[in-house]
Amino acid sequence: MSKQPSTRIVIADDHPLFRGALRQAVSSAIGGAEVSEVGSLEALTEALASGGDADLVLLDLTMPGVQGFSGLLFLRADHPEIPVIVVSANDDPAVIRRCIEFGALGFLPKTADVAQMGEAIRAVLDGSVWTPPGVDLSAPVDAEVADMVRRLSTLTPQQVRVLMMLSEGLLNKQIAYELGVSEATVKAHVSAILTKLDVDSRTQAVIAASKIAGTAWATTGAAATA
Repeated sequence: MSKQPSTRIVIADDHPLFRGALRQAVSSAIGGAEVSEVGSLEALTEALASGGDADLVLLDLTMPGVQGFSGLLFLRADHPEIPVIVVSANDDPAVIRRCIEFGALGFLPKTADVAQMGEAIRAVLDGSVWTPPGVDLSAPVDAEVADMVRRLSTLTPQQVRVLMMLSEGLLNKQIAYELGVSEATVKAHVSAILTKLDVDSRTQAVIAASKIAGTAWATTGAAATA
């Protein structure tokens, strides 16, 4: 008989101690699972590109390379087939709701115990949505916010990266250098972002993103142009 492939889970968090807790939860919940650990969005991207198919990603919202919900947006755009559980110290119901709206299938507060972590992992691997007990996600959503969430979800992975760099105040030529593309390509991405978000300027695009993510998206220098 051929050997059944093991479940592959990637833990993306910049705190080694918490990665250890998640690894323990994975081992308890899924016997024989293959677990990879990364500490940044760049390392996560590389792991998913080189390590074969992943069955689940446990994603920290605040690790290096991530602003607000940008890591989740990028991951869902780049790998829509991979289920995601967000792990975060911020367990505000609005944050949890936003994660689910952006495509996460689960949300684990960092205060959860190993048993709860295991429960969430098993539920999401079975195709269910898992959020902490008692969290009400049924409250009405502001129509303007809901529309911007939908618009942000249409961005491609590269457009998410460009929007992140715009929020850092980088010029088009700087973004082009970081991404290894031409300035013309960056300008095309910026134009597409403005169209998709239905805004008129780079500053408005960053402000729109910051409204969705609270204060997590920086706005300093966002009005800079090439």
